[in-house]
Amino acid sequence: MKKKIQGTLNRPRLYIFKSNKHIYAQIIDDAKAKILVAISSLSPEIRLIIRYKSNCEISKQVGKLVAKQCLIKGITQVIFDRGKKLYHGKIKVLAESAREEGINF
Repeated sequence: MKKKIQGTLNRPRLYIFKSNKHIYAQIIDDAKAKILVAISSLSPEIRLIIRYKSNCEISKQVGKLVAKQCLIKGITQVIFDRGKKLYHGKIKVLAESAREEGINF
């Protein structure tokens, strides 16, 4: 049985979901059950930059944008939650780009 990952107000959870076509990143405060930041490959900011459906370049942009939004809200520490997906490919690129922008996990 897998341990459930919980985020707090001081250290919210960065949840990554990847479908066949898109990738989604959410910053969630589990104590209040609120989504603080939500960015995906469907977001208008991303769609203006890149037109492709899902590849590592879009994942990199999603990671950068979610990190910038977190820093604007004063969030610097998060707990990384990849769900049941493996840490490679698009998920790895998204995590590394968020770290480069200044998010610690």
